[in-house]
Amino acid sequence: MFTDNNKQKSPSRRFLLILGAVVFIAIFAWGLMVIFDDKLFSNLPKTQKILFGSLIILYAVLRISRIFKKNNDQV
Repeated sequence: MFTDNNKQKSPSRRFLLILGAVVFIAIFAWGLMVIFDDKLFSNLPKTQKILFGSLIILYAVLRISRIFKKNNDQV
């Protein structure tokens, strides 16, 4: 479970991890805004807004899972 690797992450890897987390939060929030905000995409029916927002949230989850998978593979 725990490795004996006490090396610190390089500043560039740490920055990319933080940037990935910020992008995840932004995309996830955008998906929630599409679903719950009535003024955003007001020309779409409610079911299409929910579907589109869900796809955006799914994309955010896939992005963050790839980031964590990449970091675990590099250790």
